[in-house]
Amino acid sequence: MTKRRRAQGEGTIFQLPSGKWRAELDLGWIDGKRRRKTATRSTHRECSQWLAEAKRAKQAGGLVSRTPTVAEWFDTYLTEVAAGRVRSSTLSNYRRDFERHIRPALGRHRLDALRPEHLSRFYANKLSAGLSAYSLRYLHAEIRRALTVAVNWGLIARNVAVSVQPPSLPHKEVSPLSVEEARRLLVAARGDRMEARWIIGLSLGLRQSEVLGLWWEDFDLDAATLRVRRQLTRARLAGEKLSFGPLKSARSMRVLPLPAPLVAAMRAHQQRQRRERAALADAWADPRLVFASTTGTPVDHRNDTRAFKALLVAANVRCEEVTTEGGSTRLLPKVRLHDLRHTAATLLLAQGVPARVLMELLGHSQIGVTMNIYSHVMPTQLVQAAGAMEDALWGEGN
Repeated sequence: MTKRRRAQGEGTIFQLPSGKWRAELDLGWIDGKRRRKTATRSTHRECSQWLAEAKRAKQAGGLVSRTPTVAEWFDTYLTEVAAGRVRSSTLSNYRRDFERHIRPALGRHRLDALRPEHLSRFYANKLSAGLSAYSLRYLHAEIRRALTVAVNWGLIARNVAVSVQPPSLPHKEVSPLSVEEARRLLVAARGDRMEARWIIGLSLGLRQSEVLGLWWEDFDLDAATLRVRRQLTRARLAGEKLSFGPLKSARSMRVLPLPAPLVAAMRAHQQRQRRERAALADAWADPRLVFASTTGTPVDHRNDTRAFKALLVAANVRCEEVTTEGGSTRLLPKVRLHDLRHTAATLLLAQGVPARVLMELLGHSQIGVTMNIYSHVMPTQLVQAAGAMEDALWGEGN
């Protein structure tokens, strides 16, 4: 074992019998003991890089004498960093994921001993155990963020999560309603207590959490506009508590024009709610809410989903009655509530609305997200484009 010594305070790099390399940095006397920081890497170059980072961290006062374990660091990160940066519901989800997945599998590793293969094996095991690729990519993002902060604090020299690719997301076909099916759903919703909620879903494509997070102050019915600026979330480790919070990104905040039929539906919904509030007087919980329970409390996401399923049943009962009388209308497919958003997007694209405009309406962060999800509609637009070019170059009058 040959040591390559450096000047005082510069650290040491030497090769182990196994062929790997180790770097040491003397931290000096701490609490009456001589403390050193060490790292083992595959090459001399990696050790040199680690040593350079460690010396910079030492000079900045961010290097500690004992590297915490992954579990210890995540406890610190969630309490001292994430708690001040994310919504309470998001923090609750982080803690749930940490306790359920990260701590049991990775918590025992010392933070600076965590290797890319540990993460790769962790993802493979979770995938084989039935965890979805989407959930694993979410976990990967959490781990990457936590390790980035550890690097900034001088606890480790590099973020190993950057070197690992999480599982790829499978391509998922969306299941929008056709124009005829969407119209039948609106017919079934007439007179429903939440009729305006279903119209918003079909005509604006808002996310469920965005619809349930709407306040009356967000609407200007005279100007026919809606400002989307918050969402209703559920903190899963806080007794399933519902709370209002900001949207996922600044791009999600947007001002949307309202179709005239939606404005009329919102005015009718407002009058209906005023009657309900008058009947309960002071017992009505929250007068700000656009869509509330019969006592004025926020609508739980699960109850909203159940109401949508009941609406589908009602639409198909009506459809069967028409068929019995001699018609030949097909039953509505068993779509998800989120498919109302897909339906709105698909209908807009089919009407020739540019993908860039659709991105703004839906609150997507990037045009690539819009193009990827709704690629099935693009061939229709391409055909329309070809027709427009034909008219431009060879149409009458040319």
